[in-house]
Amino acid sequence: MSAEQVADAILSSKCTVALTGAGISTASGIKDFRGPQGIWKTIDPEKFEINYFMKNPDEVWSIFIKNFNLGQEVKPNDAHYALAELERMKLLCGIMTQNIDGLHQKAGSTNVIELHGNLESAVCLKCEKRYPLNTIIKNFTGKSPHCPSCGGLLKPDIIFFGEPLNQKALTRAVELAKASDVFMAIGTSLSVSPANQLPLYAKMNGAKLIIINEGPTEEDELADILIRERVEFVLPEIVKIIRSMRN
Repeated sequence: MSAEQVADAILSSKCTVALTGAGISTASGIKDFRGPQGIWKTIDPEKFEINYFMKNPDEVWSIFIKNFNLGQEVKPNDAHYALAELERMKLLCGIMTQNIDGLHQKAGSTNVIELHGNLESAVCLKCEKRYPLNTIIKNFTGKSPHCPSCGGLLKPDIIFFGEPLNQKALTRAVELAKASDVFMAIGTSLSVSPANQLPLYAKMNGAKLIIINEGPTEEDELADILIRERVEFVLPEIVKIIRSMRN
């Protein structure tokens, strides 16, 4: 399968959407989670179970601050910019991302649904107020932060294992998937639920499924177009082809 086929599908589409995973951000220097050099190879993922966090917040906050690229200036790569360009060209209805790095927005994408939260804030588990994460980090002493307003425990505003996704974000993502006629799964192994159900909603509503990922995914057999290459090379090529087709 080729970038030309993807370009053809996008140009023929009334609503193309993208689901992105960790594989779109590795070229920006962000580790993925499940790969050979992934975060879960050096950190026990059970430490990021919500129940473990509630019992050991000091430990989990310390691990989080040490391992999640906090305070580092991470920049979007060519894949992020390519998706932002497709949106500017009115060829992409929206992005659903499993990532928490905010790189789609930094690249210029505006319609982004963050399924797993983001690294911008911490949320109070009692009153749900949010505070800038960089302020929390600057004042971190090794003890878990608490809400200045109500005294409740603060948690990074990302989805921990055992936590439900934000219902509003998930509902928007399902609606977008169902509305699509081309669904691109980009840089994701499609192994994490419920995000991996989104391509199924699209397929059930007649959408063409395009999977672009360097390695195999759990839904490869459902793909109408399957490209097993690095996304930061493929997506700019697709945009380049679309530009030439439009001229």
